[in-house]
Amino acid sequence: QVKLVESGGGLVQAGGSLRLSCAASGRIFSIDIMGWYRQAPGKQRELVADITGSGRTNYADSVKGRFTIARDNAKNTVYLQMNSLKPEDTAVYYCNHLHLGVNNWGQGTQVTVSS
Repeated sequence: QVKLVESGGGLVQAGGSLRLSCAASGRIFSIDIMGWYRQAPGKQRELVADITGSGRTNYADSVKGRFTIARDNAKNTVYLQMNSLKPEDTAVYYCNHLHLGVNNWGQGTQVTVSS
């Protein structure tokens, strides 16, 4: 069982920055994909960004050029640097770990962007 613990959420003004961290414990393999999803009130959970063990990244169109995902395999930690934040980025952000079709989720961290 993989446990994911997120940190770094909070309240920020539009145009500001936040950095989310997700520490994973348990068996993490290089083939595993780690990523960040978000869910705003009344909306479905959506992919923000993910990264493979080799560093290949994938971003939602809405965050390209503003968010950067990074992964430290030695620390089993994934980061999400969020710049130029917009009010529409407000959501609960969830860390995700995917291993051979099995998903693990963190408890979520709230990000609120004020206008």
